[in-house]
Amino acid sequence: MRVIFAGTPEFARVALDKLHSAGFDIALVLTQPDRPAGRGMKLQASAVKQWAEAHQIPVAQPRSLRLDGKYPEDATVARAAIEAAHADVMVVAAYGLILPQWVLDTPRLGCLNIHGSILPRWRGAAPIHRAIEAGDSETGVTIMQMDAGLDTGDMLLLETCSIGAHDSTDMLHDQLAELGGRMIVQALELAANGRLKPVPQPTEGISYAHKIDKREAALDWTQPVATLERRIRAFNPFPVACSALNGETIKFWRAEVLPGGRPPGNAAAGEVMAAGPVGVDIAAIDGVLRIHRLQKAGGKPLDAADFLRGFEIQSGQRFSNAPAIAAA
Repeated sequence: MRVIFAGTPEFARVALDKLHSAGFDIALVLTQPDRPAGRGMKLQASAVKQWAEAHQIPVAQPRSLRLDGKYPEDATVARAAIEAAHADVMVVAAYGLILPQWVLDTPRLGCLNIHGSILPRWRGAAPIHRAIEAGDSETGVTIMQMDAGLDTGDMLLLETCSIGAHDSTDMLHDQLAELGGRMIVQALELAANGRLKPVPQPTEGISYAHKIDKREAALDWTQPVATLERRIRAFNPFPVACSALNGETIKFWRAEVLPGGRPPGNAAAGEVMAAGPVGVDIAAIDGVLRIHRLQKAGGKPLDAADFLRGFEIQSGQRFSNAPAIAAA
């Protein structure tokens, strides 16, 4: 079976590698154009492009696939490459471009998407983040037949996994990437024998996992403490939850809710209750959050004991809800 693969980040690279290892003929790879990254903001190839080049597989990087869009010349060149590949199927994983109808119709078996959630619970761009943020107890991967809608196509395979009490997006991402890679190999093996059975998505329980905005990183200490703890896990490794202390932005990488319920009656939201080697305890509206791993601007993430050696935090100080930290 000849495959066109469309994807960009590490989540997609894992699936691409699984397909190649399983013996599928990868005829063409589509990925996003190189983007500036790092301190020097040098152009950097996506994880998928790096893999494809290392395996000497042709790569196309159109800015758009819409023939009537802003970059029709890119779309025209991509169309020629896609048609020349004579692929049986296109596999899509976190690609980042909308696929117009001509793309969906070109491969013999259409386009199959690896989606990191239990559809239709979280359609959209950030299903892993939103599942953790919402406090879901489970998530999974859906292999879906793509159509013109946003993650609305028929389900082909579905597997679930639990979300642990300490799971971050970083941790869950790796687990779901491995699951998605295994499932897409299974899906194509079934498709080769005509044994894939499409199932329409339920019409109830639909949620949209909107793209993560850096402004969401700023914590609001008047929110419930459980909400704050989930947001810290959801925003690890991006955009990383943060707050301001004496005008300096501090990022929070790992935290836990302390037992015991409400903080002392006179504690203000965001007030530091204690700071020591085990963590920095901060009052929320209904409890206390202990921060175990912190990072200051220009520094590295450190466990509390190491962080406090170079950055003093004292009881009674107060972390700010100021929106000015949102772009940090």
